[in-house]
Amino acid sequence: MIHSLSGGVIADNGVHTFVKVDVMGAPCWYLAPRRLEEGVHVLVPYGKAGRPAQGIVRKCEDCTPQTAPVPLSRARAVLRVLAEGDANL
Repeated sequence: MIHSLSGGVIADNGVHTFVKVDVMGAPCWYLAPRRLEEGVHVLVPYGKAGRPAQGIVRKCEDCTPQTAPVPLSRARAVLRVLAEGDANL
């Protein structure tokens, strides 16, 4: 994180892991707790109401705030990584 002389934050140079998740046929980007393999089932907030929905990870990328697929302020996070037995929820 870089601070200005007036005390504000200029930039957050951290790296964040994003996953592209297929939810009901729609690809959506989410912040992930760690790198996830393609094909892993996850529970994510979906739609305007943010109801939990099951999805499948299609892609995983490490991004800076400047290269993130969605602004960090609007990014939603993966709620839970599902075990193989949980994939039929």
